[in-house]
Amino acid sequence: LFQESTKFKNVWTTHSASPIAYERGRIYLDNYQCCISSIAQEPRILYQKPKCSKSEKIEDALLLECPLGEMLPSPSDYKSSLIVLTVQNWLLRLSADSGEILEKIYLAGSCCKFRYLSWDTPQEVMVVKSAQNKLPAAAQQVSIQQSVLFYLAVFQVLPLSFIGMLEINKKIFGNSVTDVAVSNGILIVMYSMGLVKLYNFQAISEQFMEQPFDLGHEFDWNGQVGVVGKYPFGLPCNIKITDTPPLLFEASSLENAFQIGGYPWHYIVTPNKKKHKGVFHICSLKDNALAKNGIQDMKCCSLEPDWIYFHPDMSGRIIHVGPNLIKILKLKEVKNNTDQMEIAEDFTIVANRENCVNNAVTVTASGRVVKKRFNLLDDDPEQETFKIVDYEDELDLLSTVAVTQIGADGKAHLDFHCNEHGLLLKSIPLLESWDVTYSHEVYFDKDLVLHIEQKPNRRFSCYVYQMVCDTAKDDE
Repeated sequence: LFQESTKFKNVWTTHSASPIAYERGRIYLDNYQCCISSIAQEPRILYQKPKCSKSEKIEDALLLECPLGEMLPSPSDYKSSLIVLTVQNWLLRLSADSGEILEKIYLAGSCCKFRYLSWDTPQEVMVVKSAQNKLPAAAQQVSIQQSVLFYLAVFQVLPLSFIGMLEINKKIFGNSVTDVAVSNGILIVMYSMGLVKLYNFQAISEQFMEQPFDLGHEFDWNGQVGVVGKYPFGLPCNIKITDTPPLLFEASSLENAFQIGGYPWHYIVTPNKKKHKGVFHICSLKDNALAKNGIQDMKCCSLEPDWIYFHPDMSGRIIHVGPNLIKILKLKEVKNNTDQMEIAEDFTIVANRENCVNNAVTVTASGRVVKKRFNLLDDDPEQETFKIVDYEDELDLLSTVAVTQIGADGKAHLDFHCNEHGLLLKSIPLLESWDVTYSHEVYFDKDLVLHIEQKPNRRFSCYVYQMVCDTAKDDE
Protein backbone atom coordinates (compact mmCIF):
# COMPACT_ATOMS: atom_id res chain seq x y z
CA LEU A 1 0.00 0.00 0.00
CA PHE A 2 2.73 2.48 0.95
CA GLN A 3 5.14 1.82 -1.93
CA GLU A 4 5.59 4.93 -4.02
CA SER A 5 4.73 3.09 -7.23
CA THR A 6 1.36 1.89 -5.85
CA LYS A 7 -1.52 3.91 -7.28
CA PHE A 8 -5.32 3.78 -7.00
CA LYS A 9 -7.08 3.64 -10.36
CA ASN A 10 -10.73 4.55 -10.95
CA VAL A 11 -12.08 1.25 -12.40
CA TRP A 12 -15.85 1.73 -12.17
CA THR A 13 -18.49 4.44 -11.82
CA THR A 14 -22.27 4.15 -11.61
CA HIS A 15 -25.17 6.56 -11.14
CA SER A 16 -28.56 5.81 -9.58
CA ALA A 17 -31.87 7.47 -8.74
CA SER A 18 -32.06 5.52 -5.46
CA PRO A 19 -29.60 5.37 -2.52
CA ILE A 20 -26.40 3.32 -2.95
CA ALA A 21 -25.19 1.28 0.03
CA TYR A 22 -21.85 -0.46 0.66
CA GLU A 23 -21.12 -3.35 3.03
CA ARG A 24 -17.81 -5.25 3.07
CA GLY A 25 -17.05 -5.73 -0.60
CA ARG A 26 -20.67 -5.50 -1.80
CA ILE A 27 -22.37 -2.51 -3.43
CA TYR A 28 -26.19 -2.45 -3.23
CA LEU A 29 -28.35 -0.60 -5.77
CA ASP A 30 -32.12 -0.28 -6.37
CA ASN A 31 -33.11 -0.68 -2.72
CA TYR A 32 -30.94 -3.81 -2.22
CA GLN A 33 -32.44 -5.52 -5.31
CA CYS A 34 -29.08 -5.44 -7.14
CA CYS A 35 -25.87 -6.60 -5.46
CA ILE A 36 -22.47 -5.93 -7.05
CA SER A 37 -19.21 -7.50 -5.85
CA SER A 38 -16.45 -4.90 -5.68
CA ILE A 39 -13.72 -7.42 -4.84
CA ALA A 40 -12.94 -8.48 -8.45
CA GLN A 41 -10.62 -6.39 -10.71
CA GLU A 42 -13.76 -4.74 -12.02
CA PRO A 43 -17.07 -4.79 -10.08
CA ARG A 44 -19.48 -7.50 -11.29
CA ILE A 45 -23.15 -8.26 -10.54
CA LEU A 46 -23.62 -10.99 -7.90
CA TYR A 47 -27.39 -11.02 -8.25
CA GLN A 48 -30.25 -8.93 -9.64
CA LYS A 49 -33.69 -9.48 -8.13
CA PRO A 50 -36.94 -8.56 -9.93
CA LYS A 51 -38.31 -5.09 -9.20
CA CYS A 52 -40.29 -5.25 -5.96
CA SER A 53 -43.60 -3.60 -5.09
CA LYS A 54 -43.89 -0.69 -2.63
CA SER A 55 -45.11 -3.10 0.07
CA GLU A 56 -41.83 -5.07 -0.21
CA LYS A 57 -39.61 -1.97 -0.01
CA ILE A 58 -36.61 -2.43 2.28
CA GLU A 59 -36.36 0.09 5.13
CA ASP A 60 -33.00 -0.92 6.62
CA ALA A 61 -30.36 -3.66 6.40
CA LEU A 62 -27.43 -5.17 8.34
CA LEU A 63 -24.70 -7.50 7.05
CA LEU A 64 -24.34 -10.63 9.16
CA GLU A 65 -20.99 -12.46 9.27
CA CYS A 66 -20.49 -16.00 10.56
CA PRO A 67 -19.02 -16.14 14.10
CA LEU A 68 -15.71 -18.00 14.42
CA GLY A 69 -15.38 -21.27 16.29
CA GLU A 70 -19.08 -21.95 16.84
CA MET A 71 -21.23 -24.88 15.71
CA LEU A 72 -24.26 -23.60 13.78
CA PRO A 73 -27.47 -25.54 12.98
CA SER A 74 -27.61 -24.89 9.22
CA PRO A 75 -24.87 -24.94 6.52
CA SER A 76 -26.23 -21.62 5.19
CA ASP A 77 -25.38 -20.02 8.56
CA TYR A 78 -21.66 -20.24 7.75
CA LYS A 79 -22.00 -17.86 4.79
CA SER A 80 -22.48 -14.08 4.99
CA SER A 81 -26.11 -12.99 4.96
CA LEU A 82 -28.03 -9.74 4.81
CA ILE A 83 -30.76 -9.04 7.37
CA VAL A 84 -33.36 -6.70 5.84
CA LEU A 85 -36.45 -5.02 7.28
CA THR A 86 -39.36 -4.41 4.89
CA VAL A 87 -42.05 -1.74 4.99
CA GLN A 88 -44.67 -4.40 5.91
CA ASN A 89 -42.83 -5.43 9.12
CA TRP A 90 -41.10 -8.53 7.69
CA LEU A 91 -37.58 -9.35 8.84
CA LEU A 92 -35.80 -11.37 6.14
CA ARG A 93 -32.40 -13.07 6.17
CA LEU A 94 -31.01 -13.17 2.63
CA SER A 95 -27.94 -14.95 1.27
CA ALA A 96 -25.36 -12.20 0.68
CA ASP A 97 -24.15 -13.97 -2.49
CA SER A 98 -27.45 -14.89 -4.17
CA GLY A 99 -30.19 -12.81 -2.51
CA GLU A 100 -32.13 -16.03 -1.77
CA ILE A 101 -34.45 -15.79 1.27
CA LEU A 102 -33.07 -18.05 4.03
CA GLU A 103 -35.44 -17.03 6.87
CA LYS A 104 -38.65 -14.97 7.21
CA ILE A 105 -39.96 -13.49 10.44
CA TYR A 106 -43.15 -11.46 10.74
CA LEU A 107 -42.69 -8.84 13.46
CA ALA A 108 -46.12 -7.32 14.12
CA GLY A 109 -49.41 -6.15 12.65
CA SER A 110 -50.44 -2.57 11.97
CA CYS A 111 -50.07 -1.54 15.64
CA CYS A 112 -46.55 -0.27 14.88
CA LYS A 113 -44.20 0.28 11.96
CA PHE A 114 -40.70 -1.14 12.43
CA ARG A 115 -38.15 1.02 10.63
CA TYR A 116 -34.61 0.69 12.00
CA LEU A 117 -32.00 -2.06 12.49
CA SER A 118 -28.97 -1.66 14.75
CA TRP A 119 -26.46 -3.72 16.73
CA ASP A 120 -26.59 -3.96 20.49
CA THR A 121 -23.48 -6.14 20.35
CA PRO A 122 -22.02 -6.27 16.79
CA GLN A 123 -22.65 -9.64 15.08
CA GLU A 124 -24.26 -11.02 18.26
CA VAL A 125 -27.37 -9.11 19.38
CA MET A 126 -29.58 -7.10 16.99
CA VAL A 127 -32.27 -4.52 17.78
CA VAL A 128 -35.28 -3.72 15.56
CA LYS A 129 -36.84 -0.35 16.44
CA SER A 130 -40.22 1.05 15.42
CA ALA A 131 -40.88 4.57 14.20
CA GLN A 132 -42.33 6.79 16.93
CA ASN A 133 -46.01 6.00 17.44
CA LYS A 134 -48.18 8.96 16.53
CA LEU A 135 -51.95 9.19 16.68
CA PRO A 136 -53.95 10.11 13.57
CA ALA A 137 -54.99 13.80 13.45
CA ALA A 138 -58.64 12.90 14.22
CA ALA A 139 -57.65 11.08 17.39
CA GLN A 140 -55.40 13.98 18.46
CA GLN A 141 -58.31 16.41 18.13
CA VAL A 142 -60.40 14.45 20.61
CA SER A 143 -57.39 14.28 22.97
CA ILE A 144 -56.93 10.51 22.96
CA GLN A 145 -53.76 9.72 24.91
CA GLN A 146 -51.19 7.54 23.10
CA SER A 147 -48.95 6.15 25.82
CA VAL A 148 -46.68 3.75 23.84
CA LEU A 149 -43.98 5.71 22.00
CA PHE A 150 -41.64 3.00 20.61
CA TYR A 151 -41.41 -0.78 20.28
CA LEU A 152 -38.08 -2.62 20.40
CA ALA A 153 -37.63 -6.26 19.28
CA VAL A 154 -34.32 -7.86 20.28
CA PHE A 155 -32.75 -10.93 18.61
CA GLN A 156 -29.72 -13.12 19.12
CA VAL A 157 -28.22 -13.74 15.66
CA LEU A 158 -26.84 -16.92 14.06
CA PRO A 159 -28.82 -18.87 14.74
CA LEU A 160 -31.51 -16.17 14.70
CA SER A 161 -33.48 -16.38 17.96
CA PHE A 162 -36.01 -14.09 19.62
CA ILE A 163 -34.97 -12.58 22.98
CA GLY A 164 -38.02 -10.37 23.53
CA MET A 165 -40.09 -7.34 22.58
CA LEU A 166 -40.73 -4.35 24.83
CA GLU A 167 -42.55 -1.04 24.62
CA ILE A 168 -41.28 2.38 25.70
CA ASN A 169 -44.26 3.86 27.49
CA LYS A 170 -44.86 7.50 28.55
CA LYS A 171 -46.39 6.27 31.81
CA ILE A 172 -43.05 4.68 32.80
CA PHE A 173 -40.41 6.90 31.17
CA GLY A 174 -42.22 10.27 31.04
CA ASN A 175 -43.95 12.46 28.45
CA SER A 176 -40.91 14.13 26.88
CA VAL A 177 -39.14 11.02 25.46
CA THR A 178 -37.89 11.77 21.92
CA ASP A 179 -35.82 8.69 21.06
CA VAL A 180 -34.53 5.38 22.40
CA ALA A 181 -31.69 2.96 21.59
CA VAL A 182 -30.05 -0.21 22.91
CA SER A 183 -26.25 -0.37 22.75
CA ASN A 184 -23.71 -2.57 24.55
CA GLY A 185 -26.36 -3.88 26.94
CA ILE A 186 -27.57 -0.36 27.85
CA LEU A 187 -31.08 1.00 27.22
CA ILE A 188 -30.58 4.68 26.30
CA VAL A 189 -33.61 6.98 26.61
CA MET A 190 -33.40 10.55 25.23
CA TYR A 191 -35.62 13.49 26.24
CA SER A 192 -36.60 16.74 24.54
CA MET A 193 -34.78 18.92 27.08
CA GLY A 194 -31.40 17.30 26.28
CA LEU A 195 -31.56 14.75 29.10
CA VAL A 196 -30.13 11.26 28.49
CA LYS A 197 -30.92 8.36 30.88
CA LEU A 198 -29.18 4.96 30.89
CA TYR A 199 -30.67 1.67 32.15
CA ASN A 200 -29.34 -1.90 32.31
CA PHE A 201 -31.16 -3.67 29.46
CA GLN A 202 -30.32 -7.20 30.63
CA ALA A 203 -31.68 -6.45 34.12
CA ILE A 204 -34.87 -5.04 32.53
CA SER A 205 -35.39 -8.14 30.35
CA GLU A 206 -34.83 -10.46 33.33
CA GLN A 207 -37.06 -8.49 35.74
CA PHE A 208 -39.99 -7.77 33.39
CA MET A 209 -39.97 -10.84 31.09
CA GLU A 210 -43.48 -12.34 31.33
CA GLN A 211 -42.71 -15.46 29.29
CA PRO A 212 -39.89 -16.46 26.87
CA PHE A 213 -40.87 -17.48 23.31
CA ASP A 214 -39.04 -19.39 20.57
CA LEU A 215 -39.41 -18.60 16.87
CA GLY A 216 -41.61 -21.08 15.03
CA HIS A 217 -43.29 -22.42 18.19
CA GLU A 218 -47.02 -22.23 18.82
CA PHE A 219 -48.21 -19.85 21.50
CA ASP A 220 -51.36 -18.92 23.36
CA TRP A 221 -50.92 -15.28 24.37
CA ASN A 222 -53.63 -12.95 25.72
CA GLY A 223 -56.31 -15.07 24.06
CA GLN A 224 -54.43 -15.26 20.73
CA VAL A 225 -53.23 -18.57 19.37
CA GLY A 226 -50.55 -18.55 16.68
CA VAL A 227 -46.95 -19.30 15.74
CA VAL A 228 -44.12 -17.02 16.95
CA GLY A 229 -42.76 -14.98 14.03
CA LYS A 230 -45.46 -16.11 11.56
CA TYR A 231 -48.16 -14.04 9.85
CA PRO A 232 -50.59 -12.69 11.09
CA PHE A 233 -49.54 -12.91 14.75
CA GLY A 234 -45.89 -11.89 14.60
CA LEU A 235 -44.07 -11.53 17.92
CA PRO A 236 -45.60 -11.14 21.39
CA CYS A 237 -44.65 -8.08 23.44
CA ASN A 238 -43.38 -10.24 26.28
CA ILE A 239 -41.24 -7.73 28.24
CA LYS A 240 -43.78 -5.55 30.07
CA ILE A 241 -42.10 -2.76 32.06
CA THR A 242 -44.55 -2.07 34.88
CA ASP A 243 -42.35 0.17 37.01
CA THR A 244 -39.45 2.59 36.41
CA PRO A 245 -36.26 0.47 36.24
CA PRO A 246 -33.23 1.38 38.40
CA LEU A 247 -31.35 4.28 36.80
CA LEU A 248 -27.69 3.61 35.99
CA PHE A 249 -26.74 7.14 34.97
CA GLU A 250 -28.14 10.38 33.60
CA ALA A 251 -26.62 13.44 31.96
CA SER A 252 -27.85 16.61 30.31
CA SER A 253 -26.31 17.54 26.98
CA LEU A 254 -27.02 19.76 23.98
CA GLU A 255 -28.96 17.80 21.32
CA ASN A 256 -28.72 14.63 23.48
CA ALA A 257 -25.09 14.17 22.36
CA PHE A 258 -23.57 11.76 24.88
CA GLN A 259 -20.69 9.28 24.55
CA ILE A 260 -18.94 6.85 26.89
CA GLY A 261 -15.41 5.46 26.45
CA GLY A 262 -11.81 5.78 27.56
CA TYR A 263 -9.96 4.02 30.38
CA PRO A 264 -10.94 4.48 33.15
CA TRP A 265 -14.49 5.17 31.90
CA HIS A 266 -15.24 8.76 30.92
CA TYR A 267 -18.07 10.49 29.08
CA ILE A 268 -18.26 13.45 26.68
CA VAL A 269 -21.11 15.99 26.74
CA THR A 270 -21.76 19.54 25.53
CA PRO A 271 -23.33 21.83 28.19
CA ASN A 272 -27.04 22.13 27.42
CA LYS A 273 -27.02 25.72 26.11
CA LYS A 274 -26.83 26.81 22.45
CA LYS A 275 -23.95 29.18 23.20
CA HIS A 276 -21.85 26.13 24.20
CA LYS A 277 -22.19 24.44 20.80
CA GLY A 278 -18.71 23.17 19.86
CA VAL A 279 -17.55 23.01 23.51
CA PHE A 280 -17.02 19.49 24.88
CA HIS A 281 -16.66 18.46 28.53
CA ILE A 282 -14.83 15.20 29.29
CA CYS A 283 -15.84 13.87 32.72
CA SER A 284 -15.26 10.76 34.81
CA LEU A 285 -18.20 8.33 34.75
CA LYS A 286 -17.41 7.28 38.34
CA ASP A 287 -17.94 10.66 40.04
CA ASN A 288 -18.79 13.18 37.25
CA ALA A 289 -15.49 14.99 37.93
CA LEU A 290 -14.26 17.10 35.02
CA ALA A 291 -10.85 15.85 33.82
CA LYS A 292 -7.94 18.28 33.98
CA ASN A 293 -7.92 20.12 30.59
CA GLY A 294 -11.28 18.37 30.14
CA ILE A 295 -12.97 21.33 28.40
CA GLN A 296 -12.11 20.99 24.71
CA ASP A 297 -12.92 24.00 22.53
CA MET A 298 -11.28 24.55 19.14
CA LYS A 299 -12.73 28.07 18.95
CA CYS A 300 -13.19 27.63 15.22
CA CYS A 301 -15.39 30.05 13.29
CA SER A 302 -17.09 27.77 10.77
CA LEU A 303 -20.42 26.85 9.21
CA GLU A 304 -19.95 23.14 9.99
CA PRO A 305 -19.38 22.36 13.68
CA ASP A 306 -16.34 20.41 14.87
CA TRP A 307 -17.00 16.92 16.20
CA ILE A 308 -15.52 14.61 18.83
CA TYR A 309 -15.69 10.89 19.66
CA PHE A 310 -13.82 8.09 21.42
CA HIS A 311 -11.29 6.39 19.15
CA PRO A 312 -12.74 3.12 17.76
CA ASP A 313 -9.36 1.33 18.17
CA MET A 314 -10.17 0.63 21.88
CA SER A 315 -7.05 2.57 22.95
CA GLY A 316 -9.20 4.85 25.12
CA ARG A 317 -8.05 7.90 23.13
CA ILE A 318 -10.34 10.65 21.80
CA ILE A 319 -10.53 12.09 18.26
CA HIS A 320 -11.47 15.79 17.98
CA VAL A 321 -11.94 17.02 14.40
CA GLY A 322 -12.12 20.66 13.31
CA PRO A 323 -12.04 22.28 9.87
CA ASN A 324 -8.24 22.34 9.64
CA LEU A 325 -7.08 20.35 12.66
CA ILE A 326 -7.44 16.78 13.93
CA LYS A 327 -6.42 16.30 17.56
CA ILE A 328 -5.82 12.83 18.99
CA LEU A 329 -6.19 13.17 22.75
CA LYS A 330 -5.33 10.69 25.49
CA LEU A 331 -6.32 10.26 29.12
CA LYS A 332 -3.46 10.04 31.61
CA GLU A 333 -3.07 10.24 35.36
CA VAL A 334 -2.30 13.63 36.86
CA LYS A 335 1.17 13.67 38.42
CA ASN A 336 1.07 13.12 42.18
CA ASN A 337 -2.72 12.49 42.02
CA THR A 338 -3.71 9.02 40.84
CA ASP A 339 -7.42 9.79 41.40
CA GLN A 340 -7.60 12.52 38.77
CA MET A 341 -7.12 12.14 35.02
CA GLU A 342 -5.98 14.79 32.58
CA ILE A 343 -6.46 15.22 28.84
CA ALA A 344 -3.20 15.48 26.89
CA GLU A 345 -2.53 15.76 23.17
CA ASP A 346 -1.11 12.56 21.67
CA PHE A 347 -0.57 14.09 18.21
CA THR A 348 -2.26 16.46 15.75
CA ILE A 349 -2.85 16.35 11.98
CA VAL A 350 -2.99 19.78 10.30
CA ALA A 351 -4.60 20.62 6.95
CA ASN A 352 -2.27 21.88 4.23
CA ARG A 353 -3.01 25.60 4.12
CA GLU A 354 0.46 26.91 3.28
CA ASN A 355 -0.76 28.90 0.27
CA CYS A 356 -3.72 30.41 2.08
CA VAL A 357 -3.18 34.13 2.68
CA ASN A 358 -6.00 35.88 4.48
CA ASN A 359 -4.94 39.52 4.28
CA ALA A 360 -7.39 42.02 5.73
CA VAL A 361 -5.97 44.70 3.40
CA THR A 362 -5.30 44.30 -0.34
CA VAL A 363 -4.03 46.79 -2.92
CA THR A 364 -5.57 46.78 -6.42
CA ALA A 365 -3.54 47.25 -9.65
CA SER A 366 -4.47 50.94 -9.71
CA GLY A 367 -3.09 51.40 -6.21
CA ARG A 368 -6.47 51.60 -4.42
CA VAL A 369 -6.43 50.12 -0.89
CA VAL A 370 -9.34 47.72 -0.21
CA LYS A 371 -10.12 46.56 3.33
CA LYS A 372 -12.04 43.32 3.89
CA ARG A 373 -15.06 43.66 6.14
CA PHE A 374 -15.07 39.97 7.13
CA ASN A 375 -12.40 37.38 7.79
CA LEU A 376 -12.58 34.00 6.06
CA LEU A 377 -14.38 31.22 7.90
CA ASP A 378 -12.17 28.37 9.12
CA ASP A 379 -14.04 26.01 6.79
CA ASP A 380 -14.15 28.38 3.82
CA PRO A 381 -14.35 25.99 0.82
CA GLU A 382 -11.34 27.63 -0.85
CA GLN A 383 -9.14 26.38 2.00
CA GLU A 384 -8.28 22.71 2.55
CA THR A 385 -10.82 21.39 5.06
CA PHE A 386 -11.23 17.99 6.74
CA LYS A 387 -14.57 16.39 5.85
CA ILE A 388 -14.23 12.71 6.90
CA VAL A 389 -12.06 10.92 9.47
CA ASP A 390 -12.21 7.13 9.78
CA TYR A 391 -10.28 4.23 11.31
CA GLU A 392 -9.23 1.10 9.37
CA ASP A 393 -8.81 -1.59 12.02
CA GLU A 394 -7.21 -4.34 9.90
CA LEU A 395 -4.27 -2.12 8.86
CA ASP A 396 -4.38 0.09 11.99
CA LEU A 397 -4.62 3.28 9.90
CA LEU A 398 -6.30 6.61 10.43
CA SER A 399 -7.82 7.83 7.15
CA THR A 400 -8.83 11.43 6.41
CA VAL A 401 -10.56 13.11 3.48
CA ALA A 402 -9.58 16.73 2.91
CA VAL A 403 -11.28 18.95 0.30
CA THR A 404 -10.51 22.27 -1.40
CA GLN A 405 -13.22 23.81 -3.59
CA ILE A 406 -12.61 26.79 -5.86
CA GLY A 407 -15.73 27.79 -7.77
CA ALA A 408 -17.57 24.71 -8.99
CA ASP A 409 -14.44 22.53 -8.93
CA GLY A 410 -13.69 20.64 -5.72
CA LYS A 411 -10.50 18.58 -5.26
CA ALA A 412 -10.42 15.88 -2.58
CA HIS A 413 -7.73 13.48 -1.44
CA LEU A 414 -7.79 10.49 0.91
CA ASP A 415 -4.78 10.35 3.25
CA PHE A 416 -3.58 7.46 5.40
CA HIS A 417 -1.85 8.24 8.68
CA CYS A 418 -0.05 6.00 11.16
CA ASN A 419 -2.61 5.46 13.93
CA GLU A 420 0.06 5.48 16.65
CA HIS A 421 1.98 8.65 15.74
CA GLY A 422 -0.08 10.40 13.03
CA LEU A 423 2.64 10.33 10.34
CA LEU A 424 1.36 10.71 6.75
CA LEU A 425 2.01 7.42 4.93
CA LYS A 426 0.07 7.75 1.65
CA SER A 427 -2.13 10.27 -0.18
CA ILE A 428 -4.63 9.22 -2.85
CA PRO A 429 -6.20 11.93 -5.06
CA LEU A 430 -9.88 11.40 -5.92
CA LEU A 431 -10.41 12.21 -9.61
CA GLU A 432 -14.08 13.23 -9.52
CA SER A 433 -15.01 16.77 -8.51
CA TRP A 434 -16.18 17.04 -4.88
CA ASP A 435 -18.92 19.57 -4.13
CA VAL A 436 -18.84 20.39 -0.41
CA THR A 437 -22.59 21.14 -0.40
CA TYR A 438 -23.44 17.48 -1.24
CA SER A 439 -23.49 14.49 1.11
CA HIS A 440 -20.49 12.13 0.77
CA GLU A 441 -19.29 8.78 2.15
CA VAL A 442 -15.82 7.30 1.57
CA TYR A 443 -14.86 3.68 2.38
CA PHE A 444 -11.39 2.14 2.38
CA ASP A 445 -11.43 -1.66 2.31
CA LYS A 446 -8.09 -3.52 1.81
CA ASP A 447 -7.20 -2.67 -1.84
CA LEU A 448 -10.37 -0.71 -2.57
CA VAL A 449 -11.47 2.91 -2.18
CA LEU A 450 -15.15 3.67 -2.70
CA HIS A 451 -16.79 7.11 -2.83
CA ILE A 452 -20.60 7.49 -2.67
CA GLU A 453 -22.08 10.92 -3.37
CA GLN A 454 -25.65 12.19 -3.01
CA LYS A 455 -26.57 15.13 -5.25
CA PRO A 456 -29.82 17.13 -5.10
CA ASN A 457 -33.04 15.60 -6.52
CA ARG A 458 -32.04 12.10 -5.32
CA ARG A 459 -29.16 11.57 -7.71
CA PHE A 460 -26.56 9.17 -6.35
CA SER A 461 -23.12 8.30 -7.74
CA CYS A 462 -20.58 5.62 -6.78
CA TYR A 463 -16.87 5.76 -7.76
CA VAL A 464 -14.68 2.67 -7.22
CA TYR A 465 -10.85 2.80 -7.10
CA GLN A 466 -8.69 -0.34 -7.19
CA MET A 467 -5.10 -0.57 -5.95
CA VAL A 468 -2.60 -1.03 -8.81
CA CYS A 469 0.99 -2.04 -8.09
CA ASP A 470 3.71 -1.34 -10.65
CA THR A 471 5.79 -4.45 -9.91
CA ALA A 472 8.43 -3.63 -12.56
CA LYS A 473 9.42 -0.49 -10.65
CA ASP A 474 9.39 -2.39 -7.35
CA ASP A 475 11.69 -5.10 -8.76
CA GLU A 476 14.25 -2.48 -9.80
